[in-house]
Amino acid sequence: MSLSHAQVQAQLTGPGQLFEIEEIGGTGVRTWKHAPAHFRTLLETSRFHGEQVFLAYEDEHITFEEHFRRAATLANRLVEEYGVTKGDRVAIAMRNYPEWVVSFSAALAAGAVAVPLNAWWTEAELAYGVSDSGAKVLIADGERAARLASTGVPMIVTRGEAPEGARSFADVLGEVGADVRLPDVELSPEDPATIFYTSGTTGRPKGALGSHRNLGQSPMTVAYGLIHSLTMAGKDAGAVAGVRRVTLLTVPLFHVTGCFSGMTTSMFTGGGLVLMYKWDPEQALRLIERERVTTMIGVPTNAWQLMSHPDFGKYDLSSLTTLGYGGAPAPPKLLERITSNLPDRAPSNGYGMTETTALAIGNGGADYRARPDSIGRPSAVVDVRVVDPMGTELPPGEVGELCVRGPNVIMGYWNQPEATAQTFVGGWLHTGDLAKIDDEGFVYIVDRAKDMVIRGGENVYCAEVESALFEHPAVDDAAVIGVPHDELGEEVGAVLRLAPGQAVTTEELRSFLADRIAKFKIPVHVWFREGELPRNPGGKILKTHLRREVLGS
Repeated sequence: MSLSHAQVQAQLTGPGQLFEIEEIGGTGVRTWKHAPAHFRTLLETSRFHGEQVFLAYEDEHITFEEHFRRAATLANRLVEEYGVTKGDRVAIAMRNYPEWVVSFSAALAAGAVAVPLNAWWTEAELAYGVSDSGAKVLIADGERAARLASTGVPMIVTRGEAPEGARSFADVLGEVGADVRLPDVELSPEDPATIFYTSGTTGRPKGALGSHRNLGQSPMTVAYGLIHSLTMAGKDAGAVAGVRRVTLLTVPLFHVTGCFSGMTTSMFTGGGLVLMYKWDPEQALRLIERERVTTMIGVPTNAWQLMSHPDFGKYDLSSLTTLGYGGAPAPPKLLERITSNLPDRAPSNGYGMTETTALAIGNGGADYRARPDSIGRPSAVVDVRVVDPMGTELPPGEVGELCVRGPNVIMGYWNQPEATAQTFVGGWLHTGDLAKIDDEGFVYIVDRAKDMVIRGGENVYCAEVESALFEHPAVDDAAVIGVPHDELGEEVGAVLRLAPGQAVTTEELRSFLADRIAKFKIPVHVWFREGELPRNPGGKILKTHLRREVLGS
């Protein structure tokens, strides 16, 4: 006899169970009772996994014990040599190197707020992140260090030359002792832990301020989703949970999916994390075979390209049991392709945001196969509802803005009280996504309320790109839209009206934008329009009309 969702949830979250739930007094917010209270607990507990390999990068393999010693050593160096105290910000700007994980762990263990910066940003964007966060120390790879040499912030550099005045990572770390201990810092669940920058609707990124509670709860949410799905399928969740998880991370650590669904979850469960310099589907196939990867997480684009690679059948993928993706709409054809290529595997789709510390809603197993157009049901500690423009909750089946409440919802935006007040209302996060919820609690994203393009899991706010386009003297009016793409989901497109007597080519525009916005935000498609761009009486551009005009849809 199969169990219902409610029965499985009751079974897994009851008193004395791993996923036992308790409420934060009087708030209505439920939490995982046995989750780490803060990052130091998570880091210290990870040491019990000892000589198991935690991080794999190319030919390098770092055990949990080695990671702890390096992180603890660096944490002490930050305190003793750089004067880092509780609440100071430590920025990290680098690719997915092992040093990223060590730096993140060290910053938090020292009581600082870790500030992961988007490694794809331009020099100006990176400098803004350092300045806006008020970073006391910057840890960067050689490529990013060269772009940030003029910030004036003390810098530690790895995997490249250190600019004048900066120190190398190896020099700062020095000798790593076997008996190293973490610096003496008191932390609580409510203390700030991370600032992840999310693209801004007005052209400037906003710093999403997460707490130690947010960070500690997220691995439990991921683990609960997996165990819930297995139990629903009638499998022995205990036996499966005993199999060591090795995750291939196909997305950047500076995104919450990479950091929280991948890195901290691996640290929590004692699983391995396989890092890539950059996403490459053939290299991913090689790594799955070589490292005996059991799960791959990323965005739908990664899974699509893996399934489509011409050498897919040449590699031993027998260890791969799950493929998880989120961050962008997953086309139903992707599920068909996975089912065809790997019929006995378990794909899953998830929904989360920077503001929800990654995963909040998930769809896996039989549920996903039955409802591939749904993002699934909320985690047991997450509440969801849809509301009308006045904030009134709507009944099942009606479309409104999706709102989320839970221990994963961040504290607000760094130094932006107005944006915080607009987005976080009465304990509920207003996501900006338009959705509906059916009678069984499954959530369906219908549209985006925010003017945004999602390119391969990267959020591109149209206002930011339009603002950069308007800096060109030839551009009189501009509208940025999403252009459908099989692998990336969407690409960035722009419809432009030039000023009288002005001329500019697409390539000239792209070259102009290269120093102003990150490469993934630069329009791939550009259309020039002679007449006025269509607007409503309020002056807002009618992008639906423009899409129909240039795309025929």
